[in-house]
Amino acid sequence: MATWKRISIVVAAAAALFAGTTVAAALAFSPTDPASSDAALETSASASETAADSQAPDAAALAPSASESPSPEAVGECERPVGDSPAVTVTEVDTGVGVIGYGQEGDTDRLPMAIAARPGGSWLAWVGTDDQIHLGKLDCDDRLEGDAVAFEGIDLQDVQADADGVVVLVTREGECGDGPLCGGSTSPCNTMHMVRFDNDGNQVWEREVTNLGDGLDGYDNGARFVWWYQHHGRLASDGENYAAYFGVAITVANGGCVDVHQGDRMQVVDAAGNLVDHADGFEVGCSHSWTTRIVWDPNADEFAMVCATDNDCRIAQPDPYETVAAGTCDGSLFGGDLVLASGGGYWTAWSQGGQARLEHFVDGPSDSTVETGADTSHPHLVSYGAEHMLLAWESGDAITAQVHGSGDGEAVGDSFTIDVPDHDYQAFKAYDDGSVAYPAAGEGDSSIQIARVMPISG
Repeated sequence: MATWKRISIVVAAAAALFAGTTVAAALAFSPTDPASSDAALETSASASETAADSQAPDAAALAPSASESPSPEAVGECERPVGDSPAVTVTEVDTGVGVIGYGQEGDTDRLPMAIAARPGGSWLAWVGTDDQIHLGKLDCDDRLEGDAVAFEGIDLQDVQADADGVVVLVTREGECGDGPLCGGSTSPCNTMHMVRFDNDGNQVWEREVTNLGDGLDGYDNGARFVWWYQHHGRLASDGENYAAYFGVAITVANGGCVDVHQGDRMQVVDAAGNLVDHADGFEVGCSHSWTTRIVWDPNADEFAMVCATDNDCRIAQPDPYETVAAGTCDGSLFGGDLVLASGGGYWTAWSQGGQARLEHFVDGPSDSTVETGADTSHPHLVSYGAEHMLLAWESGDAITAQVHGSGDGEAVGDSFTIDVPDHDYQAFKAYDDGSVAYPAAGEGDSSIQIARVMPISG
């Protein structure tokens, strides 16, 4: 199967095409299959001979100059080139401080880094070896711009941005109190916070989205806190408000002691940092929940969510509790990501038994399933322009990716390689220009690699 390769000389390729040769095609699209390579060379030679035969004697004098040669279409504020097939760039970012490594990738371990699109670039957040959260701006070339800021946090969850700044979802230390627990060992009783920064890196506000404080500790009845169990979360925005959907511990009185259960929680915060009594928010959604995913749907005017849950072992919508895809309780059920479908409704990626699939749904059970053939327990899914989405998964020391139509879910073209290490729980992020980006462990202790898949036409 042919594999799309990294394109680094698109303009030169376009110039070569204008000069009457298709050798540039072999540079821009280099199959790994030797037979395909031979065919491409034969086609190139044939096309060159045909072009030479058809030229008039003075054709060289009529050929366009270099300044007149067409450039690939470029889109967005960053003017990223649009290709017929995906092109991948990888940029090494030296943060100047230590970055925690991937280490263990369990669903209770810390997430090292996260990225978000912003006008004219990105925001990049990471957990430092100094036990602080760091936040910096990347320019259009995915290079660090100015100085990063550092602030309190023991775990990083997600980053979302707008034209005026950025919101970071982080975990901080909390208090368990006395309890007592009815059984089991002591768990950390941490808190989840949204922290808002402006474009100059100044903190504007912070808001706890768990409910500890004001005399309520983790082992008090009614507490909602972050504990050792799966607690990761994601952010989404409707353009005015930010929503956080995350795994949460639920404390319930049981006679003279308390039990702690696992679920999830969705809270909405407005532009001023105030909690909003939003119709889509809830105290508890899925029971024994993990891989909480959320997206804003402007067509339905609502935040849509899915979780993986051992309540009947399924991929479900949390509120009301509705099955999207039925799974089995064999320990291999994993929820990937949630994106908008171009024809309405949503696509979610999930895995059972090490096989990834795509499910389309509107409000309730899936109405279409795509068996992707991807052998993975942890698929990633992200919107890729207006008509496509990108499914990605770990393959050896790198990532394999496949474009799918966001209408019918069918595969488009061949799979290709993104040459950075994968993390089971980190997210690809979509950009308005149709590109997507992924932050990955860097080559050095203080570096992060930004893998970007450039936009494609169609």
